[in-house]
Amino acid sequence: MRLYESVSILRTSLTDEEVEKVIERMKELLERNGATVRKVENLGKRKLAYEIEHERKGTYICLQFEGPGTVVEELERFQRLEDAVLKFLTIRLREDSSSTPETREVGQEHVGVQ
Repeated sequence: MRLYESVSILRTSLTDEEVEKVIERMKELLERNGATVRKVENLGKRKLAYEIEHERKGTYICLQFEGPGTVVEELERFQRLEDAVLKFLTIRLREDSSSTPETREVGQEHVGVQ
């Protein structure tokens, strides 16, 4: 089983209840196809980088799940057919990655001006 992360942009015209219904449908689809949902995050309404289907803002939803590659096909099929979804992107994460950005220590450098 592999680890995936999918970000969906939903229409802002949806109510909070409608957004929750779309999230629940995605979670049910994933679980029905053998995936385990690790994290669901509603990132809220944000301005889009460019207009999509006459929308200037979108509600961003992030799903992190573990499952077979076939589940990605099913999720993306659902996202393409769902009118509430403007755009989506699913990526495969490394097994050792976490949801927090990596930090590393940087040594001090002395730069002389000449």
